[in-house]
Amino acid sequence: MGDTVISVRGLRTQFGAQVVHDGLDLDVTRGEILGVVGGSGTGKSVLLRTIVGLNAAREGTIEVLGSSVPARSKAERERLEGRIGVMFQDGALFSSLTVRENVEVPLRRIAGLAPKTQSELADLKISMSGLPYYAGDKYPSELSGGMRKRAGLARALALDPEIVFLDEPTAGLDPIGAAEFDRLIHGLSRSLGLTVFLVTHDLDTLYAVCDRVAVLAEKRVLVTGTLDQMGRVDHPWVRQYFDGPRARAARAPKEG
Repeated sequence: MGDTVISVRGLRTQFGAQVVHDGLDLDVTRGEILGVVGGSGTGKSVLLRTIVGLNAAREGTIEVLGSSVPARSKAERERLEGRIGVMFQDGALFSSLTVRENVEVPLRRIAGLAPKTQSELADLKISMSGLPYYAGDKYPSELSGGMRKRAGLARALALDPEIVFLDEPTAGLDPIGAAEFDRLIHGLSRSLGLTVFLVTHDLDTLYAVCDRVAVLAEKRVLVTGTLDQMGRVDHPWVRQYFDGPRARAARAPKEG
């Protein structure tokens, strides 16, 4: 197993009186694709946002690539932001900017990078995300849902991150589009050496791309392991999720 690039210990997240996580521990190792699953309300997206520093934890520690979250200084925060990429649901693009301009936003933080070079790098990331060449000139409203997700991925890849955080990347896609996106994520992870933290409810995605799974339940990470190991976990939700008809259908191609 590789070195740990994300370490969460004793995490407590809370909004008013609502406690989302309490005593949550999690490790993510370099180069793996970790799928984060759990029932509705277990705080999957909250966990992602807390790890990247968008939500404040009440208690506990978070380290990403050796840096504490939240970062202790502006310089440390900027270094960390340059080493991670985040793709939110539906891409979360700026509606008033073209796809190319959206992807250029993170690149503008690089001192001395000429506008022409920014544009060329943005086009490269757009191509890597599987979008056609003309998509760079389009506005988000002119794109399909699947294309907006790819544009959001292109922006997440803009600074050549070591870790990519994906929040429900295949939600709302048709089965063909979801399968194509799964192949894209798997291929990019392997070719670029990316670590991927992937929040999903899509069993097909889990079986297609994930090396390990972390199950959120009871305000913590209940269990982590491979998909084969999930089948041996004696917990009602885990059994129902990983041994139901949808799970059997999702793993059938691999078994065949």
